Amino acid sequence: MCLLAVQYRLVPESPILVAANREEYVDRPSQTPSIQSGKPRVLCGIDQKAGGTWLGVNQNGVFVGICNRATTMPLFGQRSRGLLGLDLLRCTSAARALEKAETEFAKTRYEGCNLIVADAANGYAIHADERQEVVELKDGLNIIGSRNLNDPEDQRVQMARRLLTLQTLDSPVKFLAVASKVFARAPVGPGRPSMVVRNGDYATVSSTLIALGVKPRDAIYQFSNGAPDQSKYEDFSPMLRDILSRGLREARTKAKAQA
Repeated sequence: MCLLAVQYRLVPESPILVAANREEYVDRPSQTPSIQSGKPRVLCGIDQKAGGTWLGVNQNGVFVGICNRATTMPLFGQRSRGLLGLDLLRCTSAARALEKAETEFAKTRYEGCNLIVADAANGYAIHADERQEVVELKDGLNIIGSRNLNDPEDQRVQMARRLLTLQTLDSPVKFLAVASKVFARAPVGPGRPSMVVRNGDYATVSSTLIALGVKPRDAIYQFSNGAPDQSKYEDFSPMLRDILSRGLREARTKAKAQA
């Protein structure tokens, strides 16, 4: 499943604020966030089974997140959705990542997925099953799970929306503080929606909080290697600030060379 919330372009100093819980088989191994080799530099976790990622940020400030999408029948994907996520993180902008995704879906079959690609200029949700639908992120709170963006029939999405809008989240610190509690909300009973999922061998296995600001030094990346109601968030912000600073330096060097 997975659940992903993006507060988009509502806070001027942090146009992209993210909270995400990842659901997966508990015995499927993964690596905690690290800087990947190659260009542009990417900070993301890696699925050790297929080699892809479920969420990450690159040095150009492009965010990519993936949720599994419910389909009526298996699509018999030819390639891991996580590898597509890693491909999109190699793009220089969200607009180019959208183009890359559309090209990939035209030539390769994937299992159903919902993709979020966003930078400070553009943000998109891609609903991908037998066909693809692109929806622009609205300024404000955007939440997606296994169905459409902001789906009114998705009880988990609606619970997250209700809990994240009890107060005005007008700063990155406030958003992350509230989101860390909301996304750590433990199951309360069978058949009832919850932020943390425990369903036998399939459960919430990690959680991520991100703030992408105008200045690299203000960026935040926190990761819980386990369900966030039982595992603490650890700070990976220095890695994110490092790659964003590198991206800013390279952009300035390129601009000077073209002047």
